[in-house]
Amino acid sequence: MAIEIERKFLVTSMEMLTGISGEELSQGYLSHSADSTVRVRVAGEQGWLTIKGRTEGASRAEFEYPVPVEDARDLLGLCQSGRIEKTRYRIPQPPHVWEIDVFHGDNQGLVVAEIELRSEQDRFDQPEWLGEEVTDDPRYFNSALSKHPWSHWKLS
Repeated sequence: MAIEIERKFLVTSMEMLTGISGEELSQGYLSHSADSTVRVRVAGEQGWLTIKGRTEGASRAEFEYPVPVEDARDLLGLCQSGRIEKTRYRIPQPPHVWEIDVFHGDNQGLVVAEIELRSEQDRFDQPEWLGEEVTDDPRYFNSALSKHPWSHWKLS
């Protein structure tokens, strides 16, 4: 079984993105519950179908498969709730890579940094632009943001 071990943080400054190009991502959820999610994503000219299990700490089962980009675009039309639109930037910090997601649309203004680890005990340096850790806050799961966008939090 494939396991994703990921920690997630808010970003306090975006200066580190100067001069770095990002990748536009559009994604939606065919199914999402506390036990599992089925996500479809278009990243550039590639489509992906991803199944994720229940999050336990910073870990969860993850299975990801490439699909034809036209199929992925059609599948986005079947998604249950709003789409997630974001630009992803990658910043290497060997042996890890930080993925910085700058959200658009109803999640405009939200910027999150994620780092994938080999184990939950894996050590890593925390750059100065990291803010609060939100790994354990399910509101920051992309599947949750598709149903309850960040821009609406202040209204409720």
